[in-house]
Amino acid sequence: MRQVAPHLDADRPRRFHLLAKPTGARCNLDCAYCFFVGKGNLSPGGRPRMSDEVLDGYLTQLMEAHPDGEVTVAWQGGEPTLMGIGFFRRAVERAEARRRPGQRVRHTIQTNGTLLDDEWARMLAEHHFLVGLSIDGPPEVHDRFRVDKRGQPTSARVLRGLGHLQRRGVEVNVLCTVHAGNQHRPLDVYRYFRDALGVEHIQFIPIVERVPALAPGRPGPSERVTDRSVDPAAWGQFLVSVFDEWFPRDIGAVFVQLFDTALAAWSGLPSPLCLFGETCGGGPALMHTGDVYSCDHFVDPDHLLGAIHQVPLAELVASPVQRAFGRAKADTLPATCLRCEFLFACHGECPKNRLATVAGGEPGLNYLCAGYRSFWGHVDRPMRLMAGLLAEGRPAGDVSAVLAAAGRNDPCPCGSGRKAKHCHQR
Repeated sequence: MRQVAPHLDADRPRRFHLLAKPTGARCNLDCAYCFFVGKGNLSPGGRPRMSDEVLDGYLTQLMEAHPDGEVTVAWQGGEPTLMGIGFFRRAVERAEARRRPGQRVRHTIQTNGTLLDDEWARMLAEHHFLVGLSIDGPPEVHDRFRVDKRGQPTSARVLRGLGHLQRRGVEVNVLCTVHAGNQHRPLDVYRYFRDALGVEHIQFIPIVERVPALAPGRPGPSERVTDRSVDPAAWGQFLVSVFDEWFPRDIGAVFVQLFDTALAAWSGLPSPLCLFGETCGGGPALMHTGDVYSCDHFVDPDHLLGAIHQVPLAELVASPVQRAFGRAKADTLPATCLRCEFLFACHGECPKNRLATVAGGEPGLNYLCAGYRSFWGHVDRPMRLMAGLLAEGRPAGDVSAVLAAAGRNDPCPCGSGRKAKHCHQR
């Protein structure tokens, strides 16, 4: 949810964005592609639940690590609402009690939405929570993989939760995973969010699900992910199709995180999203036990940094191990990426997806590379046009007026060389 890409100093992080998991990997759903459900073996026994002692330690150390400005208290799962509404009321109160002059606390929560009712919505609205709500598209698409423990569909319960949030005016980001079940329905998915649900903020998240164990003699990248995973070419076409629907009619009305991130890159700004940052390491994950891991996607014994009851949170995030983890994103890029014209926008995307090999055998290529290259190339001219407006001190939304002002037979202002009527005035 609009996760920023924090900057790390050589010795200490200025900012970091930590995801706290108060229920560990425990969830009331059984989504087929969930990468986190298997993490329960890291804390066996009983029902994972963050104690008030860990809660207090976490909030105290988080506030101390960010002496001023906005401090984000971010909750994720598993399914965090399994903690019950009282836990989050206490979390808000205790964060406020620790807030110092010059600090602003921002509360966020990512949820499947099935347990939300009006009481939840009132509490979330009262404390200005930003809610990330997982929806994969229309019900027949959403229910393909997002089912409960009995294998039953969940869309009706999610939409009921969304209705409670919207009636109370809660700020909602829809988190839509793109996978084999919806990859060929980009416009159905986007229009459903925009027109049927009235959603204004959307994040598209590609599902790249590793095969647990590779069979001998099957080294190719296509065999290294499950058949639920999004196809690289389909991922690129999905983004292209949504962009063409969005640009320019929905600029300023619907905010698609990846498009905002691309515009930042074309404007010469640091990536607001960790995926596309040059380095990483500023997005650790805190389990209910107080254990801290390098990243939400690397919660495993090899990436355990330590526990907050033994080492302060700020020291764990600034540790040499974590700095090395962050630098490895840039240091392990294949040579072909370093020569890529879109390196400034991509930076190899997330290391968790670097499963493919370059022609010639060099490892470390992102599985989704072909899709991203297709998308970056497609949006290059529109992004240049919007970035130019921003450089003039004008809003990117002015692009609609710029395009409309061109004569139908004039060259399109995007610089494609085609007539406007055959380009962005279609």
